[in-house]
Amino acid sequence: MISTLRIGLSRWLTWSERSANRRIFAAIITVGGLTFVVKLAAVAKEVAVAHQFGTEDVLDAFLIAFLLPSFAINVVAGSFNAALIPTFIQVREHEGREVAQRLFSSVMVWSTVLLVAVSAFLALTASHVLPILGSGFVVDKLALTRSLFYVLLPALLISGLVTIWAAILNAGERFALAAIAPIMTPIVTVVALLALGRVWGIYALAIGMVGGFMLEAALLAWGLKQRGFSLVPRWHGMTPYVSQVMNQYAPMVAGAFLMGSTTLVDQSMAAMLGSGSVSALSYGNKIVAFVLGVGSLALSTAVFPHFSRMVAVRDWRSIRHILKSYARLILLVSLPMTVLFVYFSEPLVRVIFERGAFTEAATHKVGEVQAMYVLQIAFYLLGILFVRLISAMKGNRILMCSAMVSLPLNVGLNYVLMKYMGVSGIALSTTLVYAFSLAFLSVMSYRMMRRLIN
Repeated sequence: MISTLRIGLSRWLTWSERSANRRIFAAIITVGGLTFVVKLAAVAKEVAVAHQFGTEDVLDAFLIAFLLPSFAINVVAGSFNAALIPTFIQVREHEGREVAQRLFSSVMVWSTVLLVAVSAFLALTASHVLPILGSGFVVDKLALTRSLFYVLLPALLISGLVTIWAAILNAGERFALAAIAPIMTPIVTVVALLALGRVWGIYALAIGMVGGFMLEAALLAWGLKQRGFSLVPRWHGMTPYVSQVMNQYAPMVAGAFLMGSTTLVDQSMAAMLGSGSVSALSYGNKIVAFVLGVGSLALSTAVFPHFSRMVAVRDWRSIRHILKSYARLILLVSLPMTVLFVYFSEPLVRVIFERGAFTEAATHKVGEVQAMYVLQIAFYLLGILFVRLISAMKGNRILMCSAMVSLPLNVGLNYVLMKYMGVSGIALSTTLVYAFSLAFLSVMSYRMMRRLIN
């Protein structure tokens, strides 16, 4: 039995190393499979949350409290990945591992300083910003939101380090550990809910999330130490490579800020629609986020290092081939899936969430929201393909321009659609924004390729 498994593994490794397309596909299978397991754990966490809190006010308070930290995580921390990987791979390929380590150590210094500064800024301004985000909240609900916010704020610094460490592992095509590490957060959260939920209530959810982020960081730190990387932040001066990372980071942050603001806007506008609307919008996105999380993380993690390497050696033919191959694959998988999810939206919500405090009325409301969110799947996944190509070509300013148009478009569509469809209109607005973004990014990526070729 063991010898058969070894032979099968050997054949898989031999097959997967023969071409870039096969290496990407193998990486997608690895990352996708592990991410699927992580997302299943996340669904189990959401089921536990739904059972305990339903769409009650305390969950609305938690979601608004986590809105600012999660926004900063996506903008400040999430942008490290796209800014660092192309330059890190370039340095490693042309200058060697030692120079790459120095770049990593220097990036650790300024990123840590940045994350601490942003955390301090959010802590100082929370008392002014949270009442705006929770504009429909009563006084007690707003006080709970503020208290939960300070419990959740450390997640920003921890998540920033996690993003950088995972980026270094992915740059070395060590995808497995970075893909499975996020499972710590839902596991610890569920344990915290089961052990502390009856005593601490919604605070158990907040403490569990922060504890999960800490264990995820510890796991990735161990993985990098095993690969021989030093995790000690050390400044080696403003080298051209550090400047290059910073130059790519600035437009990436601006673009992520504008795109991330859509979530901020969506949830704050949902808060205007009455009790339970923020929770309904959040639950309606859970299953869609599961699908997109598995697909987009597997796809983007696998193609980004390969795109970066191909751009470095100017292999434009392979890039075009990969774009066409994976665009066809995305459409082949996502379109039938979208039809099925729309048709079975409400029964799916009923099976997964309807128990405990989650009522039949909540199921109907969430089912309608989910049906609108599902329509974005193909647009979103195709968009990820072009986003990673543009980042690999160090064209992050294009992503910023796309986000500059997407944010006001999202706000306008929200206002129009929520008048006629309620909270479901906000979900449909998100889908339409991703459709626009895909059209813009596909045109700009091909223009950028033609310019680089010439």
